[in-house]
Amino acid sequence: MLGGHIVKTGVAPVLIDLMNRGIITHVAMNGSGAIHDYEIARFGATSEDVARGLVDGTFGMADETGRGMNEAFTNGMRNRWGMGEALAKSLRDEKDLAHPEMSLLLAADKLGIPCTVHAAIGAEIIHQHPAADGAAIGDTSHRDFRRLAASLPALQDGGVVLNLGSAVIMPEVFLKALTIARNLNDKRPVNFTTCNLDMQQHYRPRMNVVMRPTAGHGKGYEITGHHEIMVPLLTWAVIDRLERSRGSASRL
Repeated sequence: MLGGHIVKTGVAPVLIDLMNRGIITHVAMNGSGAIHDYEIARFGATSEDVARGLVDGTFGMADETGRGMNEAFTNGMRNRWGMGEALAKSLRDEKDLAHPEMSLLLAADKLGIPCTVHAAIGAEIIHQHPAADGAAIGDTSHRDFRRLAASLPALQDGGVVLNLGSAVIMPEVFLKALTIARNLNDKRPVNFTTCNLDMQQHYRPRMNVVMRPTAGHGKGYEITGHHEIMVPLLTWAVIDRLERSRGSASRL
């Protein structure tokens, strides 16, 4: 599960590496993460000076991002796609992408990994755009919420949930999706590991990711540090451990 700063700090390639290795089996991100991913893939850059733009009312008013993403949502609602799926298809249709290799949305689409986007109406700059359609945003993001809930039973007995840099949206979404999964699967999944990794620890990730989902079974961790340092270190640790395990198995 990802927040926007994970993409902004440039660590998407190491996560894509884990996706290529079959380690990451579902990517879920908030709306901010999707916006930054879309902009880097399409235009090669993202973000702006919020303080300066807020003064004259230009913050978040770029036409290309808002128009392109909202048109993708409208098309997604028409075709019964999820928000992540709709964005990936929209990017694929663009002729001249700046950095498609940096996109989690495109990598997931290529690998057949679910990539879900969980919108918060009014919290994202693309909702300011004239092309914004509340019905399309709600339809595609709600479909992705169901898809996230459908992925969670695979956590049973050994799965891992990482929450990287989302302080509010993804912890809340995860808790509700987990409730659905357990409601439909005889109180499962249980016995899995969760970890919240962020620059500072917050109430919702601690309660909704680390503590509540693993209460009585499983284990939760908190790792505090800058994303551009901690995410690559975690990734390299996982890869090293897997390669060591495979090396030991081959010698046997």
